Amino acid sequence: MANPLPSDSVGVVIPDTLQFDEPLTLDCGRTLNSYELIYETYGTLNEARSNAILICHALSGDHHAAGYHSIEDRKPGWWESAIGPGKPIDTNRFFVVSLNNLGGCKGSTGPNTINPATNKQWGPDFPIVTVRDWVESQARLSDRLNIDRWCAIIGGSLGGMQVMQWAIDYPERIDHAVIIASAPNLTAQNIGFNEVVRQALRTDPNFHDGHYYEHETVPSGGMKIARMLGHITYLSDDAMRAKFGRELREERIQYGYDVDFQVESYLRYQGESFVNKFDANTYLLMTKSLDYFDPADKHGGNLSEALKGVTSKFLVISFTSDWRFSPERSREIVKALVDNDKTVSYAEIEANHGHDAFLIPIPRYLEIFDAYMKRVADKIEEIDA
Repeated sequence: MANPLPSDSVGVVIPDTLQFDEPLTLDCGRTLNSYELIYETYGTLNEARSNAILICHALSGDHHAAGYHSIEDRKPGWWESAIGPGKPIDTNRFFVVSLNNLGGCKGSTGPNTINPATNKQWGPDFPIVTVRDWVESQARLSDRLNIDRWCAIIGGSLGGMQVMQWAIDYPERIDHAVIIASAPNLTAQNIGFNEVVRQALRTDPNFHDGHYYEHETVPSGGMKIARMLGHITYLSDDAMRAKFGRELREERIQYGYDVDFQVESYLRYQGESFVNKFDANTYLLMTKSLDYFDPADKHGGNLSEALKGVTSKFLVISFTSDWRFSPERSREIVKALVDNDKTVSYAEIEANHGHDAFLIPIPRYLEIFDAYMKRVADKIEEIDA
């Protein structure tokens, strides 16, 4: 019987989990005495251990970046368009590691896991973690996997912030930094959007100050609103107009507060489907991690100074219709690198998909991404020959 999974997929993947018992001191001042990280791998690590790539996920992402969890599973990983045989992150040439960040809700230690001090779920007592904390935990994961140096670390949005932090904190452990649809920090408008999300969650009557697990409930109303707002900000006006316009769900306006327009139906569906897929406390934590990221802050707001010590080569990609992480923000990163005479390639992709464009197989985007990664693979194979 023929394999029903696509030929350019990594196929069925099984996650692994590692336990870490070395205490991790966090930026917030608290310490995690132990924690677990769940991750997936795709492809084969070469003999020189020189072809490893780390994937850093965005706000609602996780370790399942590519492939399927079973033959029957029809939902691939969140970056299936970019990871797999013959794709930009070619698993015939690279060994790829994708993890669920500390504080996540898909298997790594986080608010919905057990706090060993209380034998109850952490809930709101789980400490705030920052991008720098994530990078430190990822570096420890690298050590456990015996990967001294990544040929590339790649991420979009919040993932791109982690890539930047890696290049700053561990310049000796990264050859190429690929930053897609990201920014050197959040604008006041973006912090404002995140605060609306947090208030939607925290004011839900079922939130119970974050202890909703003990009440066997979910702040579903807040989660729906948070996800609906998120989708609006991730899409561009052009994308929403092209997808929905002012199309009615029925043949005529109902003159009420139920769904009239298709866009309303879409947003409600996205909100409702998200309720059981993600954890509210993790959503709060992730938005705070976004807000706090600002590597230039310790350098008087000077991003060029913050990036002075990086040694990796960079690929920075932005999208014209991304108003949440606009091309101007990517160009700030590029300018700071150029100020330091670093090697950086920049591409601004014409696309009407908004911030979600980095997840969509836009031909020009994949073409540029693929060309860059092919050069990375060629160089590795040349050196190892």
